[in-house]
Amino acid sequence: MTWSSFSQAQVAAPADDRLQRIEASGELRVCIWPGYFAISYSNPKSGRLEGIDIDLSAELARELGVELRYVNTHFGRFIDDIEADACDIAMFGVGRTEARMQRIDFSAPYLASGMYGLTTKTHGSIDSWEAMDQADHVVCVQRGTYMEAEMRRRLKHAQLSVVDKPYEREAEVQSGRADVFITDYPYGQKMLKNFDWARLLTPKQAAGEKFQYAYAVAKGQPQWLARIDQFVAAIKRDGRLKRYADLHGLGPIVID
Repeated sequence: MTWSSFSQAQVAAPADDRLQRIEASGELRVCIWPGYFAISYSNPKSGRLEGIDIDLSAELARELGVELRYVNTHFGRFIDDIEADACDIAMFGVGRTEARMQRIDFSAPYLASGMYGLTTKTHGSIDSWEAMDQADHVVCVQRGTYMEAEMRRRLKHAQLSVVDKPYEREAEVQSGRADVFITDYPYGQKMLKNFDWARLLTPKQAAGEKFQYAYAVAKGQPQWLARIDQFVAAIKRDGRLKRYADLHGLGPIVID
């Protein structure tokens, strides 16, 4: 076998030694998006990271007996980062979608959220989720989120606007370039807490329409994935998941 073909074989069939490598290096590398309120949020006032997955990633590192290092990413890039081995795991409320499952593996879910609309309190023609999909309305979503795919599928009349940065969504609504933007429960709570102009639109949705959030790892690592599933089961069983969820205002979206 040539060196080239050997290298290609390594890429095609990676050894499932992630846990051993983490223990040997003494470090757990965790991909996060530092703009995710109550999940993995870099608080601009304190400069500190906070949120349920900041606390739970610290719990995981403690269980593994290793140091914790965060790797900043975002929803449009995190799968590439996982595949490029920039981090060992993504822990920032990643929605389990069929498209993502083609490239990465997910743990058992721990949170579930529906989609919510954010508009202004003074908007004249959108007073409910059901009033959103009209021909003269512009609906804004962030690129790479599950909301983008769902709105492309669901909208029949309204125009879809896709932006790259999360803060661009509220800027589009405030400026009038968009009528509403789509988000989830944690980010919706941030908007209500920090902006007095924001109004939350809650759809009439069944439990089965909620999106499940889980931790994401690279393909081909069943032992590492099993260890993460063990961790998720443990935090549900011993109350850590509920405790940290309540601490960050996420109790309503916990999966027991």
